[in-house]
Amino acid sequence: MLAAMEPVDLALCLAVDVSASVDYDEFGLMIGGLAEAFRQPDIIAACAAGPRGAIAVSLLLWSGPGARDVAVGWTRIDGPAAAAALAEAIDFAPRLPAPGATALGEGMAAGLVLLATAPGTPPRLTLDVSGDGRWNAGRDPRPVRDAGVLAGVTLNALAVLNEEPDLLEHYRDVVIGGSGAFAISCADYADFARAIREKLLREIGEPLIA
Repeated sequence: MLAAMEPVDLALCLAVDVSASVDYDEFGLMIGGLAEAFRQPDIIAACAAGPRGAIAVSLLLWSGPGARDVAVGWTRIDGPAAAAALAEAIDFAPRLPAPGATALGEGMAAGLVLLATAPGTPPRLTLDVSGDGRWNAGRDPRPVRDAGVLAGVTLNALAVLNEEPDLLEHYRDVVIGGSGAFAISCADYADFARAIREKLLREIGEPLIA
C-alpha cells in the first residue's frame, strides 16, 4: 500500500516521451539507459544518502493527448536490492501509450498528478522530463510548469537533439522550473544512458549530499 511506505527524502517521477518521433529502437535505448542507471553504485548510494535513507521513484510514459501510462508505480529505493528490482521493472516496462503527437503539457500534468500521490511524505518532489520533440498538441506546458512550481515541485528536462537541435532551448522555456531546476541535452539516443545518469546524479545526489 502506498500509504504504508516508510519515509523518503525525494519523490522522483520519470516522465518519458514515447510519441511518434521515438521509434522502438530509440525507446529501447531510453528504457535501457534508465534501467542501467539504477544499477550503478553511485546512483544507488545517492538514493540512500539522505537523512531518511531512501527515495521513491515512478515511471510515466506519455505521448499525444490522453495517451499516458504509469509504467512503474512508486517504488522505494533504499539500497542495491530495491534498485535492482526497479531496474528490472523499468527494463520490462511495456510501451502502452500509442505513438502520436507530442502533448508535452499533458505529460507534465500527469506527472504532477502522480507526484501529488507520492507516498513516504517526501520533502522534495521532482519531475524529470525526457524527450526528443517540441510541444505540438494538447495543453500549453507553461501554465502546467507554473502550477508545479507553485506546488513546490522542481521540473527538470533532458533534451535528445537527434531531430530538433534547438530542443534544449525549448525545454528551458516551457518545461523547467522550481528550486534548482535545470535542463541538459544529449546528441542522440546512443548517448542517452550517459546523459540520464548524469541527470539523475544531479537530481538525487547533489541536493541530498550537499
